[in-house]
Amino acid sequence: MKRFCLLALFASATAVARADEGMWLFNRPPAQQIKAAYGFELTPEWLDHVQKSAVRISTGGSGSLVSADGLVMTNHHVGSDKIAELSTKERDLLKDGFHARALGEELKCPNIEMDVLWTIEDVSAKVEAAVGTGMSNAQVAAARRAKLAEIESEAKQKAGKGFKCEIVTLWQGARYHLYTYKTWDDVRLVFAPEKGIGFFGGDADNFEYPRYCLDVCFFRIYEDGKPLKAERHLEWSPDGAGDGELVFVAGHPGRTERLNTWAHLEYMRDFQYPATMRALWRREVLLATFSGRGEDNRREAEDEYFGVQNSRKARTGIYAGLLDPTFMARKFRAELELRAAVAANPEWSAQWGDGWDLVAQAKKVQREMVVRFTALGGPGMGLGGDLWAKAATIVRWAEESGKPDGARLREYRSTAKSTLERGLYSEAPIHLDLEVERMASALQNMAELLGGGDPTVVRALAGKSVQARAEELVRGTKLADIAERKRLFEGGAAAVAESKDPLIQLARLLDPENRLQRKRFEEEVDPLEKEGYSKVAAARFAKEGEGLYPDATFTLRLSYGAIKGYEQEGKPVPPFTNFAGLYERGAARGNAYPFEVPASWMKAKSKLNPATPFNFVSTNDILGGNSGSPVINAKKQVVGLIFDGNIQSLVLGIGYDETQGRAVSVDSRGLAEALLKVYDASELHAELMAGKR
Repeated sequence: MKRFCLLALFASATAVARADEGMWLFNRPPAQQIKAAYGFELTPEWLDHVQKSAVRISTGGSGSLVSADGLVMTNHHVGSDKIAELSTKERDLLKDGFHARALGEELKCPNIEMDVLWTIEDVSAKVEAAVGTGMSNAQVAAARRAKLAEIESEAKQKAGKGFKCEIVTLWQGARYHLYTYKTWDDVRLVFAPEKGIGFFGGDADNFEYPRYCLDVCFFRIYEDGKPLKAERHLEWSPDGAGDGELVFVAGHPGRTERLNTWAHLEYMRDFQYPATMRALWRREVLLATFSGRGEDNRREAEDEYFGVQNSRKARTGIYAGLLDPTFMARKFRAELELRAAVAANPEWSAQWGDGWDLVAQAKKVQREMVVRFTALGGPGMGLGGDLWAKAATIVRWAEESGKPDGARLREYRSTAKSTLERGLYSEAPIHLDLEVERMASALQNMAELLGGGDPTVVRALAGKSVQARAEELVRGTKLADIAERKRLFEGGAAAVAESKDPLIQLARLLDPENRLQRKRFEEEVDPLEKEGYSKVAAARFAKEGEGLYPDATFTLRLSYGAIKGYEQEGKPVPPFTNFAGLYERGAARGNAYPFEVPASWMKAKSKLNPATPFNFVSTNDILGGNSGSPVINAKKQVVGLIFDGNIQSLVLGIGYDETQGRAVSVDSRGLAEALLKVYDASELHAELMAGKR
C-alpha cells in the first residue's frame, strides 16, 4: 500500500475561510488557520492517527474506533435501522435498548459495512489525460468513465482483500482523488439505550437547542471471527472539554453545495427543492398513516419515519436559505466579484470566462428532463421499497455484468459486486404491508408527475388501480426469498429474461426509458457541469490561492472550532446542558411522549450528579453525514459525540455562518456516567477508559 505523504501539503493552506468555517480534506489540512486562531500545531502524525480512527458507516453516518478491540461509537439514530432489523415482535430493541455484557452476546448485523480511510492519491492528471481535444460531450463522459473504472480496478487489485477503492470527485470536477479504504462487514451490536433517551424530545426538539439526548450506540468490528485488533483508536477523555476550548470533528458530511454558481442555486430554489419537499411530505404522511394502524406497523415503520422527518426538517432549513433574499444576494455578489476578476484578466478570461455559462447550460438541460427522470426513479431507478430495490439491482446487473468495466453504470462495476451481493442477500426482515404502501405511493407519484394517460404510466399500472397494482406486485413477487434473489442474480441475463416475477418484469419495463434519461444526463448535463465547475474552481484558485476546501461528498473531512454558546432572541444560550435539565424538561412537558424520561433514568436519578454535562454546542462546521462523528481535543481524546445541529445551522448546506449556527454533541462525561449509573455497563465503561476490552 502506498502511503500518502501529508508533509508537503501543509504550506498550501491559506486563510481564505472565515472564522471556524471549513470541511477540510485530510490531505489539505488548514494548519495555518488553526495555528493562527488557536495556537495549535497540526502535525502529520496527529492527522494520520485521527484519519485511521474515523469510520464511515454504510447506513449513512460516521463513527470512530474507541478501543483497540474494534469498538465503534456512533449515534443511536445512525445505528437505528440495524437495531430495528435485529428487533422482533417479542424483543423491540429500538424501544427497550440493548446491552451485550459479553462478546458472545453481541448481535451480528445484516447488510452493513464499516470503512476506514487508509490512503489518498490525487489522480486528477490521469483522469483528465483521458479527455482529448475536440471530443463531444458524450465522448468526454465515456472517456472519463472508462478511465475512472480503470484506475479503481487497478487500485483494488493492488490493495488486495479487505480493501475498497473509490475515486472522489472534488470541486465538482476540478480534482479527482483516489481513496483506499480498509473495509469490514462483520459488525455486531454491543450497546444501545432505549429510544426514549436516544431521541428524547422527538421531532419537536430535533435541530433545536438546548438538548438532552443520549444519542449513542456501540458496535464492534470483527475480523476473521474475532474482535478487530485496531491499528489506531481514539482515547477517552474523562474530563471532557471546557467553554472556549478548541475541538475537532472527524467525520463524513454528506453533501454541501456552497460553491454552486448562481444559476445552479436558482435551479435548486425553483426546481430541485420544491420537488424534494413534496416527495418528503408524501413519504412522511404515508409512514404516519401506516404507523397509526397498529403497534406492529409502528415498529416496522418507526425508523424510516424518523429518518424522513429528519430529512424534511433539514431540507426545510436549506430551502429557507434559498428563499432568503439577503442570503442569495450575498451569493450573487460573491459570484460577480469573481467573474469581474476573471474578466479583467485577458488570460483568465480566455481560459475560464465561460465556466459559469457552461453550468447554466447544464442546468437548463436538467430542467427539461428532471420531472420525467424523477418519476422514473432517477439515476438508480429508485421508486421505493426494499423489494423494488432488489428487483432493480438484479435487472441492471444482468445487463451491466456483460459489459467491460469502463462501459458499465458506475455502481455496477466489478469492484462493487460484493457490495451488491451483500445488499441482495441480506437477511434483514422485509415487511410486506409496508412494501405495498411504498409501491402504491411510487406508482401514484409517477402518475401525478407524468399524467395518468402517459404511456409509461399506463404500462406500469397494467390496467389496474394504483393500490391493486401495488398489491399484485408485492404479494406476487418471490424476491422476499433470498434463494430466489441469488438464483436470479447469479443466473444473469438468461434467468432475468425468463422470469415471470412481476417486480422483475416491471423493472425490465422501466429500465430502458430510465437508461435513456440517465444517458442524457451523463452526456448533456454532467460533462458540461464538470467542465464549467472545473473552470470556476481554477479561477477561484488563481484569485484566492489553493487553500480552499471543496464541497462535502460523504468522505472524510476535518472541521475545527470551539465550544461556544450563542444568543437567541436577545438571550444567551449556554454551551452546556446537564442531567438536571433533562428531568426539568421532562417535568415541564408532563413527562408525556416524546418528553417522557425513561424508567431507567427515573430509577437512577438519585445516583446521578445533576450537574454532569450532558450535551454541548460548538462552532464546528458539520452537516448530515457527520452524525456519529467523534468530537476530539488537541490530545486526540474523545470529548463528545456529534448528533445534531441547531435550527440556525440548517443553512450550512449552502453557506456557513458562525453567528448562531452550532453543532450539537453528547458530552463524554455525561455518556460515561450514564453507562455506569443508569445502565450498569461497567465492562463497556472500562473498555472506553482503558482503550481495550
